[in-house]
Amino acid sequence: MELEEQKLEQFKGQAKLPEFAVPKRYDLTIKLDLSACTFSGTVLIDVFINGVTKFLVLNALELVISRVSFTSSHKQKYVPSDIVVDGDDEILVLVFEEALDVGYGALEIEFSGVLNEQLKGLYRCTYFDKGEKKNMVATQFEVVDARRCFPCWDEPALKATFKITLESIPSELTALSNMPISEEKHHEHLKTVHFEESLLMSTYLVAIVVGLFDYVEDITDDGTKVRVYCPVGKSEKGKYFSMPYPLPKLDMVAVPEFSDAAMENFGLITFCETELLQDDLHSAAANVQRLTIVVAHEVAHHWFGNLVTMGWWTHLWLKEGVATWVSYLVTDRLFPEWKIWNRFLQQTTGGLRMDALGQSHPIEVEIHNAQSVLEYFDAICYRKGSAVIRMLQNYLGDEVFQTQFLSSALDSDALWLVPLTLSSVHTITKRDSF
Repeated sequence: MELEEQKLEQFKGQAKLPEFAVPKRYDLTIKLDLSACTFSGTVLIDVFINGVTKFLVLNALELVISRVSFTSSHKQKYVPSDIVVDGDDEILVLVFEEALDVGYGALEIEFSGVLNEQLKGLYRCTYFDKGEKKNMVATQFEVVDARRCFPCWDEPALKATFKITLESIPSELTALSNMPISEEKHHEHLKTVHFEESLLMSTYLVAIVVGLFDYVEDITDDGTKVRVYCPVGKSEKGKYFSMPYPLPKLDMVAVPEFSDAAMENFGLITFCETELLQDDLHSAAANVQRLTIVVAHEVAHHWFGNLVTMGWWTHLWLKEGVATWVSYLVTDRLFPEWKIWNRFLQQTTGGLRMDALGQSHPIEVEIHNAQSVLEYFDAICYRKGSAVIRMLQNYLGDEVFQTQFLSSALDSDALWLVPLTLSSVHTITKRDSF
């Protein structure tokens, strides 16, 4: 888009952000006030400006923006002449008097917000310590709620690295994020926690948890430290599975108040407490099987979703379908006596029943509003999607499926090129009917 054609109104009502700038790295500092249930922070974003522009447009929601500046690679500092926060479109538009040149730069934003009780974004929930009710903090950013915590380019394809620091943490509490802790600094009864810089990842995978926890831990054969965190007094119920893993640590946290069964945040998987905490003596066999599948599903996402990521939410079924199929595959390898594929077939039936409804939808749906993605986390996405993946695995054979299909991007068109090159055009073009 030419500079003279850029108008503020053009950014409203759009499904995606304009491509004027691409984030490369986030240096995020968040200061928590658990007693007031508020937070404040600063984010320094390394960006690349793709074209000359007087606008930077990113996502922000329910945040107060207090200061913004942009510094070019030539050390020239720009302060926006106008800061527009659009709550309807969930965007933050920064308007500059002078055009920003093509190249690298650093965008710094100071912001603040409230720890909400909506179980999304950066939120608070409660737990009891020796009979006393206390607050803890957790995050749930999928699908588009990282923007409730800090201003960002909140789209899955716009991966970046993250360097996270948490300030004003009560010393007795445990602070967790995607990466291991690099340094802790104590100031009387509070501490500042610095985390190592992450791998490239999408904003919806960033995670923070702060609370009073017990944990159990072990080291996998490949040296990965695995910990299961849960509220104090419940650590005897923690369970986990040893799997090869691309990060130096894997934490699983039982959160007392959580909107989903689990979330595959890179290196810090969060679970609803009732899902994760099981024990051999008192848990029903069906619950243990469900936990096994859920854990395998979330760990599988570290490859299919976290390392290899869909470009847009249109391809949600691939992310969830592949992870669902892998979760049953892993469970069957670990516990063949469970005959878990019978359960898979039962689950698939539920997906096909929904698929047979008159107002059903295909597994791949065009997404024009990111908020609408939540409607498609359903049986068609998970159950029919995983059935299609299993069908392709059986059709292509293990070797081709593993070496060519699963190594492709999480993009439907790219994935279907694999069987297209191995089969008749007549057979594969019928995939649109799914």
